[in-house]
Amino acid sequence: MSEVDKSRVAARRALVAGAAAAMAGVLLAPGIRLVEVARAAPGPNKPGEPVSSKVRWGLLIDANLCTEGCQECVLACNRENGLDGRTRPTDSQWIRKVELKDLRSGRKASAPVMCQHCAEPPCVDVCPTGASFKRADGIVLVDRHTCIGCRYCMMACPYKARSFIHETLTTQKPEVPRGKGCVESCTLCVHRIDRGERTTACAQACPTKAIIFGDLNDPESEISRRVAQVKTTQLRADLRLNTGVRYAGL
Repeated sequence: MSEVDKSRVAARRALVAGAAAAMAGVLLAPGIRLVEVARAAPGPNKPGEPVSSKVRWGLLIDANLCTEGCQECVLACNRENGLDGRTRPTDSQWIRKVELKDLRSGRKASAPVMCQHCAEPPCVDVCPTGASFKRADGIVLVDRHTCIGCRYCMMACPYKARSFIHETLTTQKPEVPRGKGCVESCTLCVHRIDRGERTTACAQACPTKAIIFGDLNDPESEISRRVAQVKTTQLRADLRLNTGVRYAGL
């Protein structure tokens, strides 16, 4: 390669790097960038602390307590995040109830399925722009400003947990930015966590307390104590993704 060609390649690389940096700093609101929100959200103990890997937010879902036909967690998620609740193939649904039956014993179980907030998320691995990312506290999110709608992440997710926004949205909640042409999924109510609350909308709404939210890294938290007491499983544990959502009774 000639010196001129090398110079041109270096210039193109610098241009791409600059564009990526500019995209990462897109304004969410005057003076606030998504990157800053991800890095400077409140910690688990003291408001204002940066997000830390000392915390691993997750859910424990007990199928023994989950009632067949109940949709309270789904309805609460829709209300919290401004989803319309329709279930057409093109509609967004961050939680879906799944009814299971053991063909040998006839035993039935019901459980909600959402983004599993993997420690090794395939959606992040395949995203070409970095729009899919995992915070230090284990929450997997999508930056709608850098999402180009390629939907690679949807194909990579083994839980079918992501949705694509096909239509223009006329109403949105300020704390839950959404937009046409972007992929989205359960955020573990990250806006609640970042203002110091310690529960998700689905856990709060569950009438049988089948959903427990908390810090999986804290041995004294309710979720950690329950995980230590009962047999739990991860969906598609064979993939070794180390999910933040655990199930009991499946």
